[in-house]
Amino acid sequence: MVKKINKILIAPDGFKESLTAIEVANSMKVGVKKVWPESDIVLMPVADGGDGTMQTIISQSNGMIHTSKVTDPIGRKILADWGGIPEKNTAVIEVAKSSGLELLSLKERNPLITTTRGVGILIKEAINNGYKNMIIGVGGSATNDGGSGMLMELGIKFRKLNGEDIIDGGIGLKELDSIDIKGIDKRISECSITIACDVNNPLCGNRGASAVFGPQKGATPVMVEELDNALRKYASIIKKDIGIDILDYPGSGASGGLGAAFMAFFGAKLRLGSDIVLDLLDINSALENTDLVIVGEGQFDRSTIFNKAPISVAHRAKINRIPVIGIAGSLGAGFSEIHNHGIDSMFSLVNRPMSMNDAVSNSKRLIEIATEEACRAINIGLDFD
Repeated sequence: MVKKINKILIAPDGFKESLTAIEVANSMKVGVKKVWPESDIVLMPVADGGDGTMQTIISQSNGMIHTSKVTDPIGRKILADWGGIPEKNTAVIEVAKSSGLELLSLKERNPLITTTRGVGILIKEAINNGYKNMIIGVGGSATNDGGSGMLMELGIKFRKLNGEDIIDGGIGLKELDSIDIKGIDKRISECSITIACDVNNPLCGNRGASAVFGPQKGATPVMVEELDNALRKYASIIKKDIGIDILDYPGSGASGGLGAAFMAFFGAKLRLGSDIVLDLLDINSALENTDLVIVGEGQFDRSTIFNKAPISVAHRAKINRIPVIGIAGSLGAGFSEIHNHGIDSMFSLVNRPMSMNDAVSNSKRLIEIATEEACRAINIGLDFD
C-alpha cells in the first residue's frame, strides 16, 4: 500500500543576501505542490537570533514593527526598526539594527570608538511602549565596548578616577575606575530579558570578544590587545562594584561584551536564538501529525551543526521521528556531518554551471526546482513501500 505525504512543515531560514525566510518558504511550497498538490503545507520561516530574527518572529506572531530614532555605532542619528508582540507583552530587538557592523563602511569600522548606545535607546523605547519582556538578538554588532554605551543610556555611570565620565567605545573602559548604578532606569527591574545568542565565548583571552570578533570589526592586532585589556579591567570593576564575576562566564564575550552587560546588570538569560524562535512560534504543535519537514539556509557546511536554525528544527522533528530534507544554495566543506544531526538528505540549488550572481538572481526559481526534485525522489521510495 502506498503511503501518502499528507502534511509537510516548511521551516527554512533566510538565504543571506538573497531571500528572506518567508520568501524561501513560499518558493519551497511551489515545488512541493507540483508533486503533492493535495498536501497540507504549513509554512514556518525560522531564524537563529541573527539578521532577520525580528522580522521572522513579528511576521508570524501578530506583532508590529516600530521605528525609533537612535544613535548608530559612531554617533550618527538613524532610524532603527524593532518589534513588539502586544498579546505576549514582548519586544524583539536586534542589536544590529542600531549598533551593527553593516551600518558602517569599511573605513568607519573601529571598535575602539564604536558604541552600543543605540541598543540602550531601543530598550528604553520598548519600556516606554509598555513591554515587560524582551528578546534581544545580539549578532552582527560593530562594537567592543562591553555594553557600556547601552548601560550609560539606561542611567548607569561609568567614571574615571577623577570622577569624570569615560568616553564612548571599547577604549573608554581603559580608564574606568568605578560604576555607579544608582541612576539606572528603575523600570528595568520589572522586565525579563532573554538574549538570543549562539556563541559561548568568555569576555577576555584567546577566545574572548576582542580576539575572536574584534578583527572583523576593524581591530588590528595592537587594537585587539588594547581592547582585551580594557574589557579585563571592566570585568574587575564589575566584580568590585557590582559583586559579580563575569570574566570567564560562557557567553559574556558575545557581541563585544554585550553578553556580560546583560547578565551582570540585568540578570538576563542567554539562550540559543533558534530555540527562542522555535518556542515562540510553537513548532512542537506544528510538528503534530507531520509527515515531512523541509529546512533550508544559504549554505550547508560544517558550521551548520553549531546551533543553526535548520539543525534546531531537525532535532525537534527527530523527537517525533519525522524525516527531514534540506535545501541550500550550496553544499560547503563538511556538509556530510549534518547527516548526524537530523537532516536526512540535502539538495543544492546549483543544478548547472553558473555564477554566484546568476544563482542569487534566480534563487526563487532554483529553490522551487530543488524542492520539487527532492519530493520526487521521496515519491520513488513511497511507490516501493
